[in-house]
Amino acid sequence: MIRLFTTLGILLVATWSLAQQAPQYTMYMLNPYGFNPGYAGLDNSLSITGVYRNQWVNLVGSPETQQINAHLPFYFLGGGLGIKVENDMAGASRNTSASLAYSYWLPVNKKSILSVGLEAGIVQRSLDGQRLRTPEGTFVEGNYLGHNDNFLPFGTVSALAPTVNVGAYYQNERIDAGISVTNLIEPQITLEFDNQSTNIQLIRNYFLTFGLNLDLGTNWTVRPSTLIRSDLAQTEIHFSSIVQYNDNIFGGASFRGYNSNTVDAIAILAGLKLNERLTLAYSYDLTLSNLNAVSSGSHEVMLNYNLNQPIGKGLPPQIIYNTRYR
Repeated sequence: MIRLFTTLGILLVATWSLAQQAPQYTMYMLNPYGFNPGYAGLDNSLSITGVYRNQWVNLVGSPETQQINAHLPFYFLGGGLGIKVENDMAGASRNTSASLAYSYWLPVNKKSILSVGLEAGIVQRSLDGQRLRTPEGTFVEGNYLGHNDNFLPFGTVSALAPTVNVGAYYQNERIDAGISVTNLIEPQITLEFDNQSTNIQLIRNYFLTFGLNLDLGTNWTVRPSTLIRSDLAQTEIHFSSIVQYNDNIFGGASFRGYNSNTVDAIAILAGLKLNERLTLAYSYDLTLSNLNAVSSGSHEVMLNYNLNQPIGKGLPPQIIYNTRYR
């Protein structure tokens, strides 16, 4: 009976790791295309962004995430195109996805635009059984040789599934807001090993963002923003604010939590334009939850390249505002 409960517990932990919410990003406001296909092309030129995040440093099995995406406007198509690749590791699980997106722009008036986007791709979920341990596992001279449990794989198992994401993004010179849904069709992935199988359903995740762009004199601007993300089981809220000087150097802070009783972290971030096309940004999360006893915080680095010149033929909409720090 003890063995059965142990096995069920490990499987529940593994399943939770594979079906968890979307990866965490502190600098969401600098990379809206990373979670909203409706933003594709709204950087006005070819934009390539790479992100690396190491969460809860020093905690064994802590999440580690990489993302690279590229998007650009296609005026003759009336919108933009984008591509995104993401790799998210947490404990014994790995989630890798690749997708393509198209957005269609709808000018609301001379000073605002609404973009709606559709993204489709594939996701691979992997489970490395060698990183799992059971009380009745076999050890020989310190080497782990097996779980002695037919319900757990000892090697790596993986499977593929299609994924569909949708989003909408509204923008004018002062306000931008977005809403998106990932894993829209909630596909099911089946991991098979040794005549056993485990079914994992990829649940929907919802993202809602809102930001303001305020001028403070001739050289200073401030951008407060918020992100709400939810899988309808848990809802996480981010509050952030960034101040930029002379359209070049910027810095700010972010606060994140689920509710007043479950505060997660407070973060500081900073960045600068290395030249007219490259922007570098870094954030450090100070963990406020009970994980601060075993973690020294989280690090995130982002690098963006923007070509800053028109691409292709066609007429752009009457007004497009680039509200990000590029």
